[in-house]
Amino acid sequence: YVMLLTLSPYTPTYRDRVSPPGVMIRPYLNGFTIAFNASQPSTWQPYVDSMHHFLAAYDDKVQEEKNIECVSGQYFIQGGNESEEKKACQFKRSLLQNCSGIEDPTFGYSKGQPCILLKMNRIIGYRPGAGVPVSVDCKVQKGNESDLRSVDFYPGNGTFDLMYYPYYGKITHVNYTSPLVAMHFTDVKKNYLVPIQCSLNGKGIINDVNSDRFLGRIIFTLSIGK
Repeated sequence: YVMLLTLSPYTPTYRDRVSPPGVMIRPYLNGFTIAFNASQPSTWQPYVDSMHHFLAAYDDKVQEEKNIECVSGQYFIQGGNESEEKKACQFKRSLLQNCSGIEDPTFGYSKGQPCILLKMNRIIGYRPGAGVPVSVDCKVQKGNESDLRSVDFYPGNGTFDLMYYPYYGKITHVNYTSPLVAMHFTDVKKNYLVPIQCSLNGKGIINDVNSDRFLGRIIFTLSIGK
């Protein structure tokens, strides 16, 4: 009991061996195969509904009310007592452009060009990229590289801006909204199972451990019918 009293509820006592971040995708419905026919709305509507539900917290008005505008390109270091509530930077869904669901409420699924969101796992105190934004790229995991002909990334060129880091924990960083990278698969081979690997790239990132498919990368399958 005495030892428990010495532990901080805000940050881990030891952070000298912080693991590199893992990643996750949205939509995530019953596994890592995203399969649908563009001409059949019933096959892709669940993915679209999941995307809208997930992005509700990222609505521009919600972000403007709860969070502040930060300086891009640099870490948002906040001092003071560790128990003080921390401010969070705005991440508006409009930053995701063609994958925001604003102009195209089907996120490209109705056209056979699905958007998928990539989110980096939260690690208290972690500053990814050692001063350089971490980027994302995607490729065919196994098979013919030409099965994936084009991917667009948002925001910008598909990077996680430094201003969203470090994360201070759910107790004090109450309105923190994880930054996202949207991947818009605009030209994928149709009527075929295409295994995709999307990876983080940056200093300190590990993305090549075969025993962990979520550490610095994620593997999923696209099956897009006409």
